[in-house]
Amino acid sequence: MKEHAVLVVGATSSIVRAIAVQMAQQGASLHLAARDAQEVERIAQDLSIRYQVPVSWSLVEACEYELHADLVQKAQTSMGHLDGVVIGLGELGDQQQAQVDFTHAQRIIHSNYTGVASILTHAANHLEQQGRGFIIAISSVAGDRGRQSNYVYGSAKGALSLFLQGLRNRLAKSGVHVLTVKPGFVNTKMTFGKPGLFLVADPEDVATAVLKAWRQQKNIVYTPWFWWGIMTIIRSIPEGIFKKMNL
Repeated sequence: MKEHAVLVVGATSSIVRAIAVQMAQQGASLHLAARDAQEVERIAQDLSIRYQVPVSWSLVEACEYELHADLVQKAQTSMGHLDGVVIGLGELGDQQQAQVDFTHAQRIIHSNYTGVASILTHAANHLEQQGRGFIIAISSVAGDRGRQSNYVYGSAKGALSLFLQGLRNRLAKSGVHVLTVKPGFVNTKMTFGKPGLFLVADPEDVATAVLKAWRQQKNIVYTPWFWWGIMTIIRSIPEGIFKKMNL
């Protein structure tokens, strides 16, 4: 890990920050990006002092597509090279509001999918050209099947998972590893106070599982691990039955 220079996008989110912490512990150079300047600068300074590794930072907005190429270039310039990207942008939003206000639905879709796809397009082109590297992207189990309680968010995550699948297929011959991360319920600011949560995991445990899957060159990781079984069951329910369920 000491040789790795990593662009970390969405660095103020609980899961991505936990991954950044563990990477810094192992000696990686980091370029953190988030939309909260004060918080991302604080995290960068903390990681640099605590683990004695180079950490730079910059601002990023998911929907400012015209600036995403510059983000990738800035990360490469600040660290000297770029070996990989960790990205976890998005917001859960409010399903009920999204059903009556498409502006809100659009925001959920763009922050969770379109913005991530834009950044990864530029990052993938760079990594493909240099013939090595990795991408770790945070999707969600919500993207495995549409449910009435969060189908706008779930549809964006489902689209992201498909995007990553195609990207993995494209980049495999270039030696670039793409890992899709599908967390279940995680104790984050996004899920705090939400009803109906169960088997909630800590971000630190999720980060450990993600980096283990990355080292093992896995393509997809459900975390915690038992969500693979849960989602296998949910996906297997016939649509005629599933549509009548209150999920």
